[in-house]
Amino acid sequence: MNAVPTVLLDVADQVRTLLAPRFPDAAAMFRQCFLNTLETTVKRLPDGTTFVLTGDIPAMWLRDSAAQIEPYVRHAAADDDLRAMVRGVIRRHARYVALDPYANAFNETPDGQGHQDDHTELTPWVWERKWELDSLCHPLRLLHLYWTATGDTEVFDEDVHRMLAVAVATMRAEQHPDSSPYSFERPHPEQPTDTLVNEGRGPACGYTGMVRSAFRPSDDACTHGFLVPANMFAVAVLGHVAAFARDFYADQALADDAAALRAQIEDGIRRYAIVDHPRHGPIYAYETDGLGNHLLMDDANVPSLLSIPYLGYRPATDPTYRNTRAFVLSAGNPYYSEGRHARGVGSPHTKPGQVWPMSLAMQGLTSTDAAEQAELLTMLAATTAGTGYIHESFDPDDPGVFTRPWFGWANSLYAQFAMEVALP
Repeated sequence: MNAVPTVLLDVADQVRTLLAPRFPDAAAMFRQCFLNTLETTVKRLPDGTTFVLTGDIPAMWLRDSAAQIEPYVRHAAADDDLRAMVRGVIRRHARYVALDPYANAFNETPDGQGHQDDHTELTPWVWERKWELDSLCHPLRLLHLYWTATGDTEVFDEDVHRMLAVAVATMRAEQHPDSSPYSFERPHPEQPTDTLVNEGRGPACGYTGMVRSAFRPSDDACTHGFLVPANMFAVAVLGHVAAFARDFYADQALADDAAALRAQIEDGIRRYAIVDHPRHGPIYAYETDGLGNHLLMDDANVPSLLSIPYLGYRPATDPTYRNTRAFVLSAGNPYYSEGRHARGVGSPHTKPGQVWPMSLAMQGLTSTDAAEQAELLTMLAATTAGTGYIHESFDPDDPGVFTRPWFGWANSLYAQFAMEVALP
């Protein structure tokens, strides 16, 4: 167990105290969820980097690790050791991205653990090599949040510079899937969504200006190549990349390229990703292929359509987002479920009818309605099956039926939401 900085213990006590009068159950579980990542999944390494497990899987996902430590970042300015821990995650992200920008999860050492039988360009460092656009976006978001919170210029070393350049170059390559160097096949997939169609090349796509993502943040294969919320996430973080390249590295070429790519993706979303829904009006599709096909749904994993304001793409008051949110939180979304104890968004990654607490927390984080937030916080605290921890998914008619008892990202996202309620 890692030593917990005093500043985080103080935050845990403060939030618990503030929540207790209105939300006693949420208050009682806040500390253990808030500190779960730091106490059980963070490993400080001798080289100054930080390795972060997802929880019950012994690998470091770029996406999960960034999201898991996000609740701590806002407090990093107050503690040298906490700053060093977060900076260590960023440095490990930078090294991993340089090793393989198409991989989504990595080993602590080059020991060849993980999915080494997959048909793709593997190295012993890689646990899994599913190309997911958000796997590059989450580390860039973390870097921006850390810089904003601390003003620490030490983080901007040459490894981070390389990460910025490699991220942009990889996104550029995936604007043109027909010439992409990436392919992926799993010889014996447990589910069809564990591998790519078309001999590992994935579904056909037309050029849109957006960036192709082979897999979703759930690690399931995309139905259509352009995952819209991931491209929205890219728009948000590419603005940060352009500023970092210009301000810290005097790399105007990279800054210009990131800005141009951002504009092209934004234009592609506007032209290809908005659908006129008969009930809700103009809404964002979850996926499209640039060939006239759209998938109308949402998934609990982030980036999602529900998370658009959280990603920094559009405010919660944006009319198209409001329409999309109404669709996502309705029976029109095939992965929205209701039961006796909860209602919310699930995922095709788990069996039908399950609700994912992650989506409930995200619904709360993106809500402008205090009553809705209160209902969601109460719902989250009441559906842990008495464990006081957040799970991957649960049966809304019987929360005692759940998946993944140890899931660091879900605990951290709950903590973020609880902090927003307690410390608006």
